[in-house]
Amino acid sequence: MKIQAQVGDETHEVEIRRDGRRVFASVDGREYVLEASEPEPNSLLIKHENRIYRTFVAPANDAYGNRNVSVNGKEFTIKLIDPKRLRGSASADAAADGVAEIKTAMPGKVVRILLEAGAEVEKGDAILVVEAMKMQNELRSPKAGTVKDIRVAEGQTVASGDILAIVE
Repeated sequence: MKIQAQVGDETHEVEIRRDGRRVFASVDGREYVLEASEPEPNSLLIKHENRIYRTFVAPANDAYGNRNVSVNGKEFTIKLIDPKRLRGSASADAAADGVAEIKTAMPGKVVRILLEAGAEVEKGDAILVVEAMKMQNELRSPKAGTVKDIRVAEGQTVASGDILAIVE
């Protein structure tokens, strides 16, 4: 997975690949081999060169995707930018006057449903959380409107491309 991480005024190119507990990360071209475990939701233990880093990643703070991250007690605000999602945003805007389907990009498990059918949403509001490849991803509304339908339950396994929710 290739993303950009913005910390303060700096933007870093990040690529992450996972193989079991091992994580291969490239940050601005520097390579890291890490071991990672998630003892509880949003909390990670990361081992690198015999040092353990205790991290906590809060769910997105706002509609811009900013997240508060703590590494061994030191706080950061990070904005993650997924270039693939930016390419797909034009099609999401096309549904602004119609029905928008919230779909999964990859197989995973629904870990949290944040809103119920009938809830009013703004563009960018998180609707549910899906865990894929040990990463939790908030699926957000591509438009302002009303959640018409939630088609999954917490704990349910979903396939790539499944429709999880409908927003009108």
